[in-house]
Amino acid sequence: MKKLVVFAVFCLSMFSFTSSARELADTQVVENLTLEGLPNLVLNGAGVRSKFFMDLYVGGLYLPGKTKSLTEVFEADYAAINLTIISGMITSEKMESAIREGFEDATHGNEAPIHDEIEQFIGLFKAEIKVGDQFLLVFAKDKGVTAYKNGEPQATVGNEQFRTALLNIWLGDKPAQKSLKKAMLSAE
Repeated sequence: MKKLVVFAVFCLSMFSFTSSARELADTQVVENLTLEGLPNLVLNGAGVRSKFFMDLYVGGLYLPGKTKSLTEVFEADYAAINLTIISGMITSEKMESAIREGFEDATHGNEAPIHDEIEQFIGLFKAEIKVGDQFLLVFAKDKGVTAYKNGEPQATVGNEQFRTALLNIWLGDKPAQKSLKKAMLSAE
């Protein structure tokens, strides 16, 4: 297992964004994400997470190919969600609260089987969060999620159950925001 984590961090730390981009909420959202050793991931869709009329972050969903099908997203060998913080209202404490609420909704209140993974994941957001920070979450089927902050690998967390629950925070039956889910699945 340790070798798998080291290999995943090595392979996934060699990622780059291409220069082609679109603008959303005064934020550049790149069209392609290249992860060394993995297929090119293309922007499936992007949107803004808002709360109480305030824009909080821009979220983009990257997949091997564009799709509007949730089944295809969840069955993809690789997917990525990039979050770019656009509000100073987001703090590590508020991020922790939002993640906990997201997992509660994503698991329909049954977080116990992935409790340890959730705690490890929340630990990745303990450092100060500033406007402009980017969090890249790379979902590898049957291998969990590798998290990056501003291009620096943080950790690989979880297993397939955790990977699915984390994707459900944005794409599940009770997403963080329905309009963001719709935008991520727009496959424009």
